[in-house]
Amino acid sequence: MVADFRRRFLVSLALTLPILALSPLIQRTLGLEAALAFPGDAYVLLGLSTVVFLYGGWPFLRGLAAELGRRDPGMMTLISLAIAVAYFYSVAVVLGLAGQVFFWELATLIDVMLLGHWIEMRSVMGASGALEALVKLMPTTAHRLGAGGAFEDVPVAELRPSDQVLVKPGEKVPTDGVIRRGRSALDESMLTGESKPVEKGEGDEAIGGAVNGAGAITVEIRKTGDETYLSEVIDMVRQAQSTRSRTQDLANRAARWLTYIALSVGALTLPAWLALGQAFDFALSRMVTVMVITCPHALGLAVPLVVAVSTSMAAGRGLLIRDRAAFERARNLQAIVFDKTGTLTEGRFGVSDLVALGDRPQDEVLRLAAALESQSSHPIAAGVVEAARARDIVPAEVSDFENLPGQGARAAVEGRDVAVVSPGYLGEHGIAVEDDRPRALMAAGKTVVFVLVQDELVGAIALADVVREESRDAIARLKDKGIRCIMLTGDAEAVAKRVAGELGLDDFFAEVLPHQKAERIREVKARGLVTAMVGDGVNDAPALVEADLGVAIGAGTDVAIESADIVLVKSDPRAVLDIMALSRSTYGKMIQNLLWATGYNAFAIPLAAGVASGAGVVLTPAVGAALMSLSTVIVAINARLLKWAQPTR
Repeated sequence: MVADFRRRFLVSLALTLPILALSPLIQRTLGLEAALAFPGDAYVLLGLSTVVFLYGGWPFLRGLAAELGRRDPGMMTLISLAIAVAYFYSVAVVLGLAGQVFFWELATLIDVMLLGHWIEMRSVMGASGALEALVKLMPTTAHRLGAGGAFEDVPVAELRPSDQVLVKPGEKVPTDGVIRRGRSALDESMLTGESKPVEKGEGDEAIGGAVNGAGAITVEIRKTGDETYLSEVIDMVRQAQSTRSRTQDLANRAARWLTYIALSVGALTLPAWLALGQAFDFALSRMVTVMVITCPHALGLAVPLVVAVSTSMAAGRGLLIRDRAAFERARNLQAIVFDKTGTLTEGRFGVSDLVALGDRPQDEVLRLAAALESQSSHPIAAGVVEAARARDIVPAEVSDFENLPGQGARAAVEGRDVAVVSPGYLGEHGIAVEDDRPRALMAAGKTVVFVLVQDELVGAIALADVVREESRDAIARLKDKGIRCIMLTGDAEAVAKRVAGELGLDDFFAEVLPHQKAERIREVKARGLVTAMVGDGVNDAPALVEADLGVAIGAGTDVAIESADIVLVKSDPRAVLDIMALSRSTYGKMIQNLLWATGYNAFAIPLAAGVASGAGVVLTPAVGAALMSLSTVIVAINARLLKWAQPTR
């Protein structure tokens, strides 16, 4: 439909140029009657206008039939009445009726209406994009174990329960199953919200779409097709989209009342003047003027023009608006639910605490750990190395690096055996931790690794998902505006509590699975709060659609972006404040335009009907068309003034 409106607009616009050149009023105004007039030009003008009326006006005429069929007259009814009156009256004038043709008004009216609807429809996005993005998360091929013991590449669609597939480092798990051989860290952050790769081995479940880490694993297929975890998420997104409510277009409501007024006044004008003894051509001219002056040029563009300007402004601020109705609702937000990983936090590990055990200084503990971890690609290792770099610590030389699957790593650092290990490694080897500080850090939801030198415990390093500095500012400003700030995460309770306390959030939900995220949004909405959801993962998609306003961090997954109403190009939570400010300013301009586009009729329609004729004030159809055009210009200028408003956070 968007392409159809665009095509009809371009064709009608091309035909409007000769229509303007052949219109007597335009020729007289420009003083070009002698240059442009020729015998039979009225019939050429009639032919061109007929094409514009039938081809360009067809969507509105079809809409008229639909609105009348359901007894709900609105915008299409008013547009159709306007172009029909202008067309048939002008045809009658060409065929001999005394009067003035309105073909140029007809053509420009259709052009503007097609342009307005094209702009408006482009802002309405379909729901299929989110589902397509979900499907793309799954790989298309898998390495299946054949009868001869060799692996063969087959389409994922051919996999069946009990098949065994090889998942190499860096590849995605093709579908849900259980690990039968190997051990590795699986990145499920885009599926479950878990901020760090999960160490898994034989007997553990592997979710389709998870990204394998450094080790190769063999997975036995358990679920395929619609039974998989990802398919369930797809179903939730589809269901939430199908039940999504949208606000009624204010312009349609205004058009409905304007339709009733135009029909009533227009129907009464002709017989009223005839009853008062006026000539038929005078009475008909008054009726035509009423219908022309009520033409919804301004009304049709009141909302789309503001949308076009605000969309452009939003893009300049890194806000991509995908759903206009939801964007308009942003002005009334009362609660904002944030995903944790990748939204409020950076989604990477950073060193938060250093504990030196014994006589070694903290920097020495970090130097030894960073030297070892510089040989690893694990996210925890990256955090340790980054912390050393931030302190200008130069790592020592390393040799004989050895990965300890699921427990850490060890190597020779400056000739000494150094290991960075998990708490499980200490328990397995009977190494006691007598200091209470590491236990307190773990209780606070932080990941703690221990540093050993020659099997002697010398220190502990606590890491946590790094909270964005922008998040602190965003939460503080939102709370100042009286908006409740809530966090939703699949992470552990202790981790969520730490982040919520650090940011001063009003509430948080932890250990929440994807289908539960949508339920939590419904819970918040059930409190009577207009709610927004801000997230970036597959696990956020159902919640993004369920919320009154879904906001996706642009650095996140395609599915989160496709499920959202607004996409943030930058991963900056403060942009939510920009959304709210721009939404309020945009809505204000829309209301101003709608008030003008309908309000001027309260003055113009009575004059068009001739109520002031006794005082010598009689509006001709041409003057009525000029007033109608003036209202359109005013609406367009007011929409452009939105750029000068400079909405602020």
